[in-house]
Amino acid sequence: MIEALLLANVVQVGFFIVIGLILLLFVMLVIFYGNLWLQARFSGASVSFAELIGMSLRKVNSRTIVVSRITAAKAGLELTTAQLESHYLAGGRVPNVVSALIAADRANINLSWQVATAIDLAGRDILEAVQTSVNPKVIDCPDPRKGRETVDAVAQDGIQLKAKARVTVRANIERLIGGATEETIIARVGEGIVTTIGSAVNHKSVLENPDRISRAVLEKGLDAGTAFEILSIDIADVDVGQNIGAQLQGAQAEADKLRAKAEAEKRRAMAVAREQEMRALVEENRAKVVLAEAEVPLAMAEAFRKGNLGVMDYYRLKNIKSDTEMRESIAKGDAQPKSED
Repeated sequence: MIEALLLANVVQVGFFIVIGLILLLFVMLVIFYGNLWLQARFSGASVSFAELIGMSLRKVNSRTIVVSRITAAKAGLELTTAQLESHYLAGGRVPNVVSALIAADRANINLSWQVATAIDLAGRDILEAVQTSVNPKVIDCPDPRKGRETVDAVAQDGIQLKAKARVTVRANIERLIGGATEETIIARVGEGIVTTIGSAVNHKSVLENPDRISRAVLEKGLDAGTAFEILSIDIADVDVGQNIGAQLQGAQAEADKLRAKAEAEKRRAMAVAREQEMRALVEENRAKVVLAEAEVPLAMAEAFRKGNLGVMDYYRLKNIKSDTEMRESIAKGDAQPKSED
């Protein structure tokens, strides 16, 4: 009998312990998840306690997921908790994607959950892209933040023109993944401005019709392969710069002058070298003459020994030489100017 009573008491105590644990667990669930559960329940986007517990176990911010689901539900978008959790675990910005989907739905832009999450995971700001698609943005060309204020180009008459352009673009949702960014638009527009100004015969025609730059650049289809669609290109300002043609001609003339001076110096050096060569040749010939004259007495002695030259012949030669020297002396005396008395 006593054992039966003890067993009954143990069963009752165990029952109360189990009830207490269940109540404690319920209280803890209410404390941790009750607010989110009630908020989702009364917002028409109910979430179960099991889903909330699963989010905590998977290290998912349950408040972010629940608030994003409530926001989507209030906007008329059907997004499941699993979709939101999957994008969160992939490293996406769930609130940003939900806001972009709502904005696209309000603007009648065809944007699906798969495309929006893909764009977000690609690193693009999907909300900004949708806003830019609805409200086009203006891009300055060149970008003043890069340190340049104008796009400089030279017309065919050598006059430099400095232009500023403002490009109005809107986002192309279909080309956001893999499409080029604003830097590509700025670079292509700058290239088009330089090409258009460079093809102008004179700078006055560009100053008279700046819109010819806009038309020429727009015709090139510069938005191909980019994440934007160019709506318009407006030339904000065109200023006249330096006379690059005159500067180039002056530099060319200076280069030609230096080249001419170098050629003249080269010819002078060659003339001086030639003069020295001729002087050396004269001295060489004089040395040959002296050698030849030194051989004359030897030849005469040889002629005396062989009997080819007689004494009278020798005296005759000496008289001719003396007569020649006298004539040269008289000629030199007559060539000198006479002094006045």
